[in-house]
Amino acid sequence: QVQLVESGGGSVQAGGSLRLSCIASRRAFTTSTTGWFRQAPGKEREFVASINWSGVNTAYADAVKGRFTISRDNAKNTVYLQMNSLKQDDTAVYYCAYSVERAGADESRFGSWGQGTQVTVSS
Repeated sequence: QVQLVESGGGSVQAGGSLRLSCIASRRAFTTSTTGWFRQAPGKEREFVASINWSGVNTAYADAVKGRFTISRDNAKNTVYLQMNSLKQDDTAVYYCAYSVERAGADESRFGSWGQGTQVTVSS
């Protein structure tokens, strides 16, 4: 298994930006997928974005498409989530997740999870 540590969360006003980082304990397999999920109070955990090892394949939830960008730096074992034009609905705990497979947005294929980082967007 891979250990994941998220950072970069915080409190911002609507319209602001944050960049989240996910640092892994080891390099990713070339078949792997790293993703971001989030869970808001009273809601189920939902998919946000994912990226494959090479960075060629990415996927985004409709709610964040055009505002969030996922990227990676394999030399640093790190995946990033740049979040722009933040809305109150983006308030949630954000989790980084890792799959050894080509997982896309399929939550069931992600076997390793970080502890989460809080993002709070105020009006």
